[in-house]
Amino acid sequence: MRFAARRTVTALLVSLCALIASAVLAAPGAVAAPKSPRKAQQTTGGTPTQNSAQCQNHDRPPPPVDTSEEPKPGEPTPKPLPVPAEPVGGTRMGECGVVSPVGAKAAIAGDVTSASWVVADLDSGEVLAAKDPHARERPASLIKTLLAIAVIRELRPEQVVTGTQADADQEGTKVGMGPGGQYTVRLLLHALLMRSGNDAAHALSTLLGGEQATLEKMNALAAELGALDTRAATPSGLDGPGMSSSAYDLSLVFRAAVKHKEFVEAISTKSIDFPGYANKPGYKVVNDNKLLGRYQGFVGGKTGFTDDARHTYMGAAERGGKRVGVVMMRGETATGAPLSDQGAKLLDYGFALAAEKSKPVGVLVDHAPDVQQKPNTGLSNTPGTTDSPNAPTTPAPAAISTADLDRSAFGSYGIPLVALAAVAILVAFGIWFRQKRARAARARRIAAGG
Repeated sequence: MRFAARRTVTALLVSLCALIASAVLAAPGAVAAPKSPRKAQQTTGGTPTQNSAQCQNHDRPPPPVDTSEEPKPGEPTPKPLPVPAEPVGGTRMGECGVVSPVGAKAAIAGDVTSASWVVADLDSGEVLAAKDPHARERPASLIKTLLAIAVIRELRPEQVVTGTQADADQEGTKVGMGPGGQYTVRLLLHALLMRSGNDAAHALSTLLGGEQATLEKMNALAAELGALDTRAATPSGLDGPGMSSSAYDLSLVFRAAVKHKEFVEAISTKSIDFPGYANKPGYKVVNDNKLLGRYQGFVGGKTGFTDDARHTYMGAAERGGKRVGVVMMRGETATGAPLSDQGAKLLDYGFALAAEKSKPVGVLVDHAPDVQQKPNTGLSNTPGTTDSPNAPTTPAPAAISTADLDRSAFGSYGIPLVALAAVAILVAFGIWFRQKRARAARARRIAAGG
């Protein structure tokens, strides 16, 4: 009987070990195939997918009209960022023309000249409508939104900055910094967003560690958010080698930005007093967003323009507890209304779609998808190109979701295996304890009989 019991215990333990070993061997497959289909694959050569074969600018912005994107002597031309095989935000985000809800009654009242745009619920993340949302365009000063988030995350609002000649020498729009001028980070953040000051962008970038370090932070932030079309080439939005974004990506960035009260405070401020320097007096800086105070419920936004990017715009409004945002890229005003007025038409459209509870056409993701890159497609890279010195093209690891919590060394079978192991151990212990008691009783009987 003792030998039979021992054989039973041994058999249980051997079976348990075999089961655990099998689970461990199967684990890589389990981990590679999560329950939630969150993976977005990429092509190294920018091969179009969905209906993007008919989409313009699916892997890079249109050709530049000037020399602003030529690399410095001796530096290679950045390669286009990889194109996801599955569009971030849902299948319909890979469509090219106007992407509207099926059966929706609402319509856009007026012409919108932008090559691409997105209208989204900034609270839920639902994309209400779009046009060629992942087309790659130049962001112009809308990229300052990424810079603003980096500033809010890292710098103290009351930190004092002394202006330099390098700040004053920046190209493009400036707010009026000068050598020896004293400015707080909070004031420069307002100047950056209200008046699109490139001098403010330079000063803030210097505080963040210099232009190169700032670009790395901005691009890492874009990757963290899931903005896979985005590569900042300059902190200010001036055109530079490899500059790229999309209406979808900038909607992600805008949604992330409006979660910060400092950002909302800046874009909603109508005017501020800006200090002078040396013999130059201070003056009043006025917000350049024309919808502020004119459009019902308007929260604020950002404008942008370069010769290569053309007009760009983002703005948000709140009505009935719902915040709707719009991003527009490569717009024209010579043949249409100012881009802010076109933005108002899209905001009206968004609120109308929300009111009729139309089915969303996509979603603004909360974080970067888990990206895998496809093998070489056979398309060779252009000689003398690089992935960009500013930031990696592979996004940061995605945050762990509840759907991922059951993925361990045992794959998706971890909990049942633990339960089975516990039962087997209890059974084995019970058999051993029963044997021990039987042996003790037998010894007592022998002793009593002796």
